[in-house]
Amino acid sequence: MTESTPAPSLYAAREPIFPRRVKGTFRTLKWALMIFTLGIYYVTPWIRWDRGPDLPDQAVLLDLAGRRFYFFWVEIWPYEFYFVAGLLIMAGLGLFLFTSALGRVWCGYACPQTVWTDLFILVERWVEGDRNARLRLHRQKKLDFRKARLRVTKWTLWLLIGLATGGAWVFYFADAPTLLHDLVTLQAHPIAYTTMAILTFTTFFFGGFAREQICIYACPWPRIQAAMMDEDTITVAYRDWRGEPRGKHRKAEGADQLGDCIDCNACVNVCPTGIDIRNGQQMECITCALCIDACDDIMDKIGKPRGLIDYMALTDETAERAGEPPRSIWKHIFRPRVILYTTLWAAVGLGLVFALFIRADISMSVAPVRNPTYVLLSDGSIRNTYDVRLRNKHGEPRRFELAVTGNPSLRIQLEGTPYNSVMVPANELKQQRVYLVAPPGSDPAEQGLTEVRFWVEDLTNGERAHVDSTFDGMGGED
Repeated sequence: MTESTPAPSLYAAREPIFPRRVKGTFRTLKWALMIFTLGIYYVTPWIRWDRGPDLPDQAVLLDLAGRRFYFFWVEIWPYEFYFVAGLLIMAGLGLFLFTSALGRVWCGYACPQTVWTDLFILVERWVEGDRNARLRLHRQKKLDFRKARLRVTKWTLWLLIGLATGGAWVFYFADAPTLLHDLVTLQAHPIAYTTMAILTFTTFFFGGFAREQICIYACPWPRIQAAMMDEDTITVAYRDWRGEPRGKHRKAEGADQLGDCIDCNACVNVCPTGIDIRNGQQMECITCALCIDACDDIMDKIGKPRGLIDYMALTDETAERAGEPPRSIWKHIFRPRVILYTTLWAAVGLGLVFALFIRADISMSVAPVRNPTYVLLSDGSIRNTYDVRLRNKHGEPRRFELAVTGNPSLRIQLEGTPYNSVMVPANELKQQRVYLVAPPGSDPAEQGLTEVRFWVEDLTNGERAHVDSTFDGMGGED
């Protein structure tokens, strides 16, 4: 290489992709799922749920100030984060399950990047026209009034979608009607405006400009999915043994030797990532199946059987090449790997449901005060101090009574009240200082550590909870 020869570039500039409109079974399914998922996202914060006085009436709410997560009738406290962890584990196992059975079906149908990109492309098609019209506008170098008008209109609609996306997100963290009023009247917290601005920009950029670049370069899943798939995984594939050799001139000499593929590029023109599925499995393929709809439409027009591009497994290829019928789809799905993922996913789900139903509406934690470990009173009694936290998960105040077992000579005292009971506000955590006193000469006073058990009882319904701890007597001195 001479000095005058420029070094080859390691970066290929992105060529924008303008997918063509297509109709068919899978396109209709994608529209339905897009409406369903977007409906859930935008509508959920506005669903009301009556929980009684002093509690939020929003069905789904992440109350960061109150450190609570509300999901319809379920209320998750901070110390119950294992429920959230369990849901994340289920989400991961579910992704493994669907990928091992149906390839990147999540990416093709329900991934937020796919859903919002579909919506942005729909808006782009409404404003600028179908694929050919958008290509002509893109290749037009001169910025005239028409091009500027179309671009400004499209970008404005994209920004509005992005703003609605960011707005819907912040409604999950505060009462939606109240926050909407504060946002409109410019009285909301700056964090709300900042969050909306960030999500508006990311939605506008990812869905409008980055599109397939997020799926190909930013998302790690294309590089991980191979570990979840095997030769029985159902994915989008091209039957090259039926389509090759491809050719357009069906009336020319030797046309009878051609396969079913007429090389119309319809499958390429509708692909949102711009690949040619006829080149085999590729990392960029999100298995959205739009190429199946496009190819089936062409096959109908030329009088050939559908399925030149179809959902199939690699084992089907071997069978069909040999003239054998493909295996049943259920035999592909119900295989050891899928059954294992399904079992793990169900086990975690059942465990969460079981934990949800057995959890108590009251709970208690006990922390002994170790400085000092005990106090010698004037009458010779030994006193230990404990910080007890009482949690009332009910929607109304409840009176909790405290008691201790382990040695009958121990006496319990509550700071600030002559009684052994205390009122705990609704849905609150109350810290109460508690003393255990051992009379002089008793076993707990003379011995070292004595095992004790603190009990709390809800005097309204009799529900109880307990925590084990220790009493430190004079025998604990070095």
